[in-house]
Amino acid sequence: MAGKGKGKDQANHPAPASGSIRSKEEATKKGSRQNLDRFIPNRPDIDNARSKLTEDKENSAESSPSGKAYRQQLAGALNIDQKSRILAFKNKPPTRPAGARANPNPNDYYSATQQSKPTKPGQHIPQTSERTLDALGLVDDYYLNLLDWGSSNFVAIALGSTVHLWNAANGATSQLDTANDTNGLVTSVKWAPDGRRIAIGFDNSDVQLWDSTANRRLESLTGGHQSRVGSLDWKNNDILTTGGRDGKIINNDVRVSPHTAVTYTGHQKEVCGLKWSASGQHLASGGNDNLLYIWDERSMASFRPRTQWLHRIEEHTAAVKALAWCPSQGHLLASGGGSSDKCIKFWDIRTRARKNSIDTGSQVCALLWNKNGSELLSAHGPTQNQLTLWKYPSMVKVTELTGHESRVLSMAQVQFINVI
Repeated sequence: MAGKGKGKDQANHPAPASGSIRSKEEATKKGSRQNLDRFIPNRPDIDNARSKLTEDKENSAESSPSGKAYRQQLAGALNIDQKSRILAFKNKPPTRPAGARANPNPNDYYSATQQSKPTKPGQHIPQTSERTLDALGLVDDYYLNLLDWGSSNFVAIALGSTVHLWNAANGATSQLDTANDTNGLVTSVKWAPDGRRIAIGFDNSDVQLWDSTANRRLESLTGGHQSRVGSLDWKNNDILTTGGRDGKIINNDVRVSPHTAVTYTGHQKEVCGLKWSASGQHLASGGNDNLLYIWDERSMASFRPRTQWLHRIEEHTAAVKALAWCPSQGHLLASGGGSSDKCIKFWDIRTRARKNSIDTGSQVCALLWNKNGSELLSAHGPTQNQLTLWKYPSMVKVTELTGHESRVLSMAQVQFINVI
C-alpha cells in the first residue's frame, strides 16, 4: 500500500532529494489537504482497529453481523483456526512455589536439572556394632599388638598374661594356658596362615608357638631378643618374623633348631609394626624411632645379620605402628603415624615415592584395606577414638564410626569381616 500507489501530489511534484528538509510552509500546506499521500489513519481509526482485532470470541455475540463475517473472512484468508488461538493458555499458568524467586537466575535451571538426575544408591554402613565383646584386662599400650583373627574364624585376644580365643561361628570362648610367673604379660599374638597355630610374644622376650586345637605349646623361641616382643608376622607357614623393643627384627624358621634364620638391624628403638607383602617379597617395619623401613626378601636370604634395607623413610614425625599393603597393588603401602604425626601416607615402594599424605587429626593406630583396594579403614585415638572409612585414591571420608570410650589400638579381619 504505502510506497506502491502514487497520490495526486506525487504525480504533480517530484519527490524531494534524500536528506532534504521541507519548509514549514510546505509542511503546513500538505498537512491541511484531505487526500494524504500516505495510508495513515487518524487516531480514532487506530483505536477502533485494535478493538476489532483483539475482541474475544466471548464478546462476538455482541458484535455486528458484518463485523463477525469480516473476521471470519479474514481468518479464512490467513488460514487461522479460530477455535485455538496462538499462544493461548489451555489452563491457568502454574503458580510459583512459596519462597521461589520472581526472577530466577538462569543457572538455577541447570542446578535443578543436575539435582534431578538419578544417582546410584549409597553404600549402607551400619552405625552400630554387630556384636560387642567385653575385654577386661586389655592393656592400653600403643606399641603392642594384642588382637588377631585367624583363617579358622577364631579371634585371639591377649588379656594380661592369658590368650583368650573366641569362636566367631558359634560364640564359644576358650583360653590358652600361657600364664606363668616367668613369661609376664602377653605383648603380641599372630595366627599362622594355617589357622591352627598361633605365635605369642611375651614381655620377657620369649616367643612361643601354640597349637590352638590341642591347647598345648609346640615350641619356645628364646634368646633372639633382649626385651619384650611387641610385633609379629608370618611370611608363610614356616617363617615367623618377630620385632622387639631392642630394635631387632628376626626371621625364625620354625622347622629347624636353632630357629633364628636372619636378623635385621636398622631401628634404634622398639619395633611396633611388622607387615609382609602378599607376595612375600617385601617386609615393612615401623618403629618408635619414627622410621619406616622396607626390606627386600632377597637380601634376607643370607643367614647373617643384615643392615642393608631397600628403603629407609623418615617422613613420619611419630611412631609408625599402622601398616597395610594394598591387596590390588602389591607395590603400594599405607603407613600411619602416632599422636605427634596423625598422618596416613601412601608409598610406591618401587621408587620410594610418596603418593599421598592425609592429616587425619588424631593418632593412627591401625589400617585395613578392603579386598579390591578401593577403600581404607583407619583406627584412631583421642579425641574421638573413631574408625574412619576412606575412599581410595581420593581419600574422601565415606563415614566415621564412634562408640569406643578409649583409643582403638588394634583391628583384624578375616574374609573381609572386621573385628575391633
